[in-house]
Amino acid sequence: MPCFFKTKTAKNALPIPLWTTLIAILLAAGCANPGGGENPPGHGPVTKNIVVDGTNRRYAIYIPAELGNSPAPLVFELHGGGIYIEDMTGESGYKTPYKLWMDRADTEKFIVVYPEGLNGLYGKPTWHDCRGNATVYSTADDVGFISKLIDEISSSYNIDSDRIYVSGTSNGGLMALRLAVELSDRVAAVAAIAAAMPDISACGQPVNPVSVLFMNGTDDNHLPYNGGMLSNPPSPEHGTVYSTDESVKIWTTFDRTVSQPTVHQFPDIDPDDGSTVTRFSYPDGREGTEVILYRINGGGHSAPSIKEQYSALYERYFNRQNHDIEMTTEVWAFFRTKTRE
Repeated sequence: MPCFFKTKTAKNALPIPLWTTLIAILLAAGCANPGGGENPPGHGPVTKNIVVDGTNRRYAIYIPAELGNSPAPLVFELHGGGIYIEDMTGESGYKTPYKLWMDRADTEKFIVVYPEGLNGLYGKPTWHDCRGNATVYSTADDVGFISKLIDEISSSYNIDSDRIYVSGTSNGGLMALRLAVELSDRVAAVAAIAAAMPDISACGQPVNPVSVLFMNGTDDNHLPYNGGMLSNPPSPEHGTVYSTDESVKIWTTFDRTVSQPTVHQFPDIDPDDGSTVTRFSYPDGREGTEVILYRINGGGHSAPSIKEQYSALYERYFNRQNHDIEMTTEVWAFFRTKTRE
């Protein structure tokens, strides 16, 4: 098997307090309607705790009303560094494209889980992803955490074990990519938003074929589209990544997809957002896998959204958010056809 990563002994830490600043910025953004609490199915997320390696871990789970008796897909949504689960679900009152997963779950009848990472160097939730040359993040066994959540939720609900999916943004996107590498026996597909493969990895090599989606902005000023050092300004403790194109190549090569993509240009429905979207699809991989790149031309470090648009203050720090597509709609369209074989 070809070696996709320059490996290095892990430094027991990880990167992106990019989102630490975001907390303050979101306070100035438009607000969403808060919700949550101990609610019945279809009436908001429920926050729970689970003990992993002696540590209390938090997560929110959303069960749609009338889930039915058929095995249900399970979708994990992983936050960026410095973000709490209440920020993801909208309970904090912030604009958040990620809460739209619950609307999609109501329609498509799947379960959504929002896990929370442990505090890193900056005192905010982070994920222990694969970057081996970064020093600011939690050293928790987050692969074990997600695996235990799969077990816990599967013991309470009728989960389709061949349709488990992970989506994440920034630090969460890098963690989703780690799960594609290290939990490929359980995960059918992952989506990495504003994320790329680490060029110095503390993880192993991929084992089983996994479908992978990237959704990256060409003007991302925190995780550069063309690879290199992360953060704004670039900071060594945040580590380095391959370019988006190299990251896509890693997975098309491993999954053995077609080499030439099918290209689709989305309509520029919001010409004022300063960005457009081009999709590159690489189907026909091993075991039915597919690799897709959504290139957000002119886009910054954020998930595209039509309904949940960030403020001008947010965009001043993270660059432009695209308003031509809905991230959750596109990612679910990718997930829903993928099964683990």
